[in-house]
Amino acid sequence: MQPIHIPDLLRKHEATTEIEFEEVLPDLETLMPIKGVVRIVHQGTYLDVSAQVSTIVTLTCDRCLQQYNDRVSITPQEPIWLDEQIGLEDFEDEREVSMEDLVESIDPQGYFEVDEWLYQQLCLALPHPKHCRPDCPGVEIKPTANGLVDARWSALQQLQGKLPSDS
Repeated sequence: MQPIHIPDLLRKHEATTEIEFEEVLPDLETLMPIKGVVRIVHQGTYLDVSAQVSTIVTLTCDRCLQQYNDRVSITPQEPIWLDEQIGLEDFEDEREVSMEDLVESIDPQGYFEVDEWLYQQLCLALPHPKHCRPDCPGVEIKPTANGLVDARWSALQQLQGKLPSDS
């Protein structure tokens, strides 16, 4: 997706652009391309960015470690402030951060990276914790001759039985 040059938005009808897309974001593993519409409206001192987006992602369950597919459908809306001071000040290793610094802002003469914004919104929408189903029992523990063993260790036990002993 092409970045949007912010000053060019002012020349568009009603200072608005709408982008329909079906794309793969390189940093986000999805089962199918991400589909949706992003709408960006230049409001003078900020951009009003909204979208309708859907895709299917493959996740790994935090309980049983099995992979499962999850549909992600989001309708994010965010004001992104236009601030000419962005990038002009040198940041120290440590500095005091005020509450008004905790909002997204970009240079009004710069570019709005649509794909980066979409990536952030989709990452925020992923479930935490990730469970394949609400009643997932977790990793299966199977009784063996040696007692209870986590099934994930069975390959290691087989390998240990094939190694010559040092005695």
